[in-house]
Amino acid sequence: MADFYHTQRAMRQMRRQALQRGVIAILDVGSSKTACLVLRFDGPEQLSEDNSIGSLAGQSAFRVIGAATTRARGVQFGEITAMQETERAIRTAVQAAQKMADIRVDHVIACFSGASPRSYGLDAQIELEGQVVTEAEVARVLAACDVPEYGSGREVLHAQPVNFALDHRSGLIDPRGQLGQALSVDMHMLTVDADAVQNLVHCVKRCDLELAGIASSAYASGISALVEDEQELGAACVDMGGGSTGVSIFMKKHMIYADSVRMGGDHVTADISMGLGIPASNAERIKTFYGGVHATGMDDRELIEIGGDTGDYEHDRRTVSRAELIGIMRPRVEEILEEVRVRLDAAGFEHLPSQQIVLTGGGSQIPGLDGLASRILGQQVRLGRPLRVHGLPQAATGPGFASAVGLALFAAHPQDEWWDFEIPVDRYPARSFRRAVKWFRDNW
Repeated sequence: MADFYHTQRAMRQMRRQALQRGVIAILDVGSSKTACLVLRFDGPEQLSEDNSIGSLAGQSAFRVIGAATTRARGVQFGEITAMQETERAIRTAVQAAQKMADIRVDHVIACFSGASPRSYGLDAQIELEGQVVTEAEVARVLAACDVPEYGSGREVLHAQPVNFALDHRSGLIDPRGQLGQALSVDMHMLTVDADAVQNLVHCVKRCDLELAGIASSAYASGISALVEDEQELGAACVDMGGGSTGVSIFMKKHMIYADSVRMGGDHVTADISMGLGIPASNAERIKTFYGGVHATGMDDRELIEIGGDTGDYEHDRRTVSRAELIGIMRPRVEEILEEVRVRLDAAGFEHLPSQQIVLTGGGSQIPGLDGLASRILGQQVRLGRPLRVHGLPQAATGPGFASAVGLALFAAHPQDEWWDFEIPVDRYPARSFRRAVKWFRDNW
């Protein structure tokens, strides 16, 4: 924990340097596509020279000046399985985005899905040494949290204070500068498989890029797809990607739970490919143009040409009714949504004051999905698109870019995390410090 704390602090420092330089890249390493956005930070006053209010007023301190996407290679279930293939995909996307932006990029902030995320709720309370809450007091209460034994082979990806209480006043977002006697904190900690994180870090370094931050796709998607009221009152974001489906729950503008389901849109495509005996590329095309989850009387009569290039005329001229296609797709979509419901039930989602569910990600574009999801998840469901950000190309405004846009917002306005505070060495949680010492001894 201690060594990762220092790594995260170093990355935060790098992010500050990149922002001072004014250019940073966003990298979304997914199972179906690798997307890269190049952001320029030059303050809101330079963006509105014609005195008009830019899109997303108040947050337009950056604009997108380059965007590129390429087919993902070497990534399954959101985790890297072939290093060289993924490196090639990242290089392709970054170079194309740099070319569009006409500027060189050295620092990237990356996000990834999968890696078996697990959420923990921590809390601690301390007596204040003085009357006023200072930065050091906040660091002290965060260090007082008893970190659970989350197992070897895991890394802490996010550790965010979600609520502070001063004496008997709870619900404070930032207690610094306020007066009181006792300070307590509730913190959300997200751990992921260490191997998945290390592989991504190593892959980015092999592309001659500096990693200035790393985040979970489920978290980034929630930032961009949930509107402010939903983040405040409580809502779940379901990011249906290609290889995995991320689930995150937000409350009081903080993520309080995250998990992932190791299934996504690629599994629906694979089912169509096997069911109709056609290549995956044809199956993807048919799913995109004709797919759905609700069959009507009309669908029996609507015939879809499967196509093919086997050279066998009869085989290549086959047709299938849309009802049959829906019959292949629906069971898999239901299975994914059932798994999402299990995750939401485990998190106690039904106890939140607002129970809005937002579907986003490339897999959420199947027609009729919101109706099916509201039946299975039993809540109000809407389809979410990422927020508008300045300079984003039209092609990158769809649900499939929710995590990339969310990561851009995360880069511009990061929430306070454990590593933003200077925690004295003697205050490290004893257990994690012992683990760090053991790691140091074993590796050096």
